Amino acid sequence: MKKSAYIIILVSVSLCVLGLAFVMSASSTYSNIKFENLFHLFNSHIFRVALGLFFLIVFAIIPYDTYKHISKGLIFFITVVLIYTLFYAPPIKGSGRWINLGLMSFQPADLGKLFLIIHLAVLIERKGDSIQNLKVLILHLFFWVIIISGLIFFQPNISNGLILIFISLSMFFVGGAKLKHILATLLGSVLGAISIAMIFEHSRNRMLTFVKSILYGGGINDQVNQALLALGSGGLFGQGIGNSKQSNLFLPESYGDFIFAIIGEELGFIGSVSIIVGYFTIFIAGILVAKKARDTFGQLLAFGISFSIILNAFITIAVTTGIFPTTGVPLPFISYGGTSIIITCVSVGILVNIAILNAKYILPIQKINYGHAEEPV
Repeated sequence: MKKSAYIIILVSVSLCVLGLAFVMSASSTYSNIKFENLFHLFNSHIFRVALGLFFLIVFAIIPYDTYKHISKGLIFFITVVLIYTLFYAPPIKGSGRWINLGLMSFQPADLGKLFLIIHLAVLIERKGDSIQNLKVLILHLFFWVIIISGLIFFQPNISNGLILIFISLSMFFVGGAKLKHILATLLGSVLGAISIAMIFEHSRNRMLTFVKSILYGGGINDQVNQALLALGSGGLFGQGIGNSKQSNLFLPESYGDFIFAIIGEELGFIGSVSIIVGYFTIFIAGILVAKKARDTFGQLLAFGISFSIILNAFITIAVTTGIFPTTGVPLPFISYGGTSIIITCVSVGILVNIAILNAKYILPIQKINYGHAEEPV
């Protein structure tokens, strides 16, 4: 277990450090033109990375059992914050809403994802085998998924809302829910998400453009076309860090959601695959932590966090390569941004704590008595 913790920390920190190099390379031209300072965005990013790594250490120390006792408070808190955000925070670029905290902007959707994972881990543990009952699954567990993802959908932030649903349903499956119930719930959720997406012009245009590119051929949009040019020009070994041409304003905001294109251009196919291997390494190590955890809550929490990281990475890479419609999902640990990298580091800290505590206390695995569990909200 301790080996898994060391691997998770090593790979996470390595991705953060590589992210600093890529953000510097991808943002320097834009920073120089807009702010007359090559390092403006880089300086902002390095502060957030440092803050994220600090929180990683802090949450690696806090016993993960702590969150079991405060999960109701966390889920109610983020629900209130998301409601406030929906009505009072302005949308940015037509998708998603942020709260200005002064030093940085904060996106509650990222925090909502972590808090929901924690709360679902508590609920699934308490419900035990009764999760196989569709009524219990919908009324006691998926109810919270509808609340949190629904508030995120209407920001509008369709991509993060769908990610939240996929993570939740995966946790239900691991927790023992019937596959037919999960598939039915997934189908209803996707249809609901598409319906909501069609309400908002920004998300509707993205979806229709993507569908047209499949039916009639051609590129999805200029941003994806430039990203594919960047990936193609990298070849096998890349142009070298700092030698990207697409970052010279050819690929808009290349330091954010499309930073994987810059990675492909500068490090080539070998470097891109190495980054992907890094995410799979975190996921596999996280699954090992979940498998060896001595309580159901720890198992589900470790799985939810691990799956969340690799799912975000997969979607961002899929968007960059034109497989998925354009979304606003950053590449974990690497993309420029504050909320994403800080919450990801917090999540990794919790995952590391699960690994450390379960390695420290070697206790016999006991069957959890669900019959006398406290009924959750």
